[in-house]
Amino acid sequence: MTYYRCVGDVPRKRHQQFRDADGHLLTEELVGEEGFFHASSLLYHRHLPNVLLEAEPVDVPALTSDGLPNSPLVPRLLQPHQLPTGGDVVTSRQPLVQNDDVRVSYVVADRPSPLFRNALGDELVFVEEGAARLETVFGELPARQGDYVRMPIGCVHRWVPEGPARFLVVEARGHVKVPARYVSPRGQLLEHAPYSERDLRGPDGLLAPDDDGETEVLVRHRDGVTRHVYAHHPFDVVGWDGYVYPYALSIYDFEPIVKRFHAPPPVHETFAGPGFVVCSFCPRPADYDPTAVPLPYAHSAVDCDELMFFVAGDYTARKGSGVGLGSMTFHPSGFVHGPHPGAAEASLGRTRNEEHAVMIDTFRPLSLGAAAPACADEGYATSWARLVRAAAGQR
Repeated sequence: MTYYRCVGDVPRKRHQQFRDADGHLLTEELVGEEGFFHASSLLYHRHLPNVLLEAEPVDVPALTSDGLPNSPLVPRLLQPHQLPTGGDVVTSRQPLVQNDDVRVSYVVADRPSPLFRNALGDELVFVEEGAARLETVFGELPARQGDYVRMPIGCVHRWVPEGPARFLVVEARGHVKVPARYVSPRGQLLEHAPYSERDLRGPDGLLAPDDDGETEVLVRHRDGVTRHVYAHHPFDVVGWDGYVYPYALSIYDFEPIVKRFHAPPPVHETFAGPGFVVCSFCPRPADYDPTAVPLPYAHSAVDCDELMFFVAGDYTARKGSGVGLGSMTFHPSGFVHGPHPGAAEASLGRTRNEEHAVMIDTFRPLSLGAAAPACADEGYATSWARLVRAAAGQR
C-alpha cells in the first residue's frame, strides 16, 4: 500500500500499554508483509487473536482444483455468464485458468461467504456487476460495480453481496502491488501514474461482532484448506494503523494514456503480481494521427499468455467472433493473435475507443481451470478462417 491510514482508537506510541474503558489490556497484532522487512499494520484486539480451539482439513474444490491441459494449443473463448449461478464469493468460485503464479475464477454470488483467510497470497477481486459489503478485521469496505478490491494475504474477511453480484477473482501466489514505475522511491504515486491516492478507498467503520465467542475461519494454504475454530471473533478490533489493509480502486477512475499511434498494453497496466500483470482498458480517444490504424496489430507474445475479460462497451477487434459483454478470450503464447479480418480497415477514421475490459497477462503458461470446458466456445479458434471464407464468398 502506498499511504498511511488510521481507523478507530490507537495509543500514542506503538507497543505501549493500551487499555479499554474497563481497564482491560488490549492485545496488539502486527500484520507484516515479508516478515519485518516491508509494510505493516498494527491492530488492537479485545481478546487474544491466536487462541485456536480446533483445526481440521476440509475439501473445498473451488479453492484447490487442479488445472487441465491447454491441448490442443488454440486461442479460446470462454463465456462465464453461461456458468451456474449462486453461492458465495469464496467456496463457489469456478476456476477458468491457472498456473503456479495465479488462478482466475468467476462467481455469481448471492449469499454471504464464510470467514476466509488466503495464506497463499493477495487476492484481486473485480466486481463486474452488482455490489457487495466486504467485512474485514480492518473494518467495512463497500464494493460496487467496476471496483478492483485488493485483499492482502492473511486478512480475515467475508463477502456479503447486496443481491446477486458477478465477480472475477484473481488469486496470486504472493503480493499484488501498484506497478513500481508509478511510485516514487518513498512510495508516493507519481504524476504520470494513471491513478492517485485519492482514487484508492480503504475500509472505514470497525465491525463489532454480534457474537464474540467461538468463530470458524477457512484458511487456504499450500497443502489445501483448513477449518480453524478460534476462541473469539477476529473482528474484535478497536483500532489499527499502518500501510497494510484492503482497498478498492474503480476502473472508472483509471486515466488512460493516449498516443498518436498505437499504445501497447503496458500503458494500461493497473496492478502487478508475481508472474503476471493486470491492465484496464477504458474509454479514450483513438490514435489520432491521420495515418494511424486505431486497432491493435497482430502480435506474438512469445512468453506471455493473455486473458481479456470484456466488461462494457464495444470491442471492435473481435467483431463476428462471438465475443460480447462478459466474454473472456484466452490467447496463449505460441499463437499469433490479432484483429479479425476486416476489423483494421473498418477502424480507420475512428475517433474513440468505447470499452471497459480487464486484461491479465501471465509470464508462465496457463492451464485451463476446472470450469473452463463448461463455458468454452469451441468455434472461436477457427473464427478468423470463417470470416475470411465469408468475405471471399461475398467477392
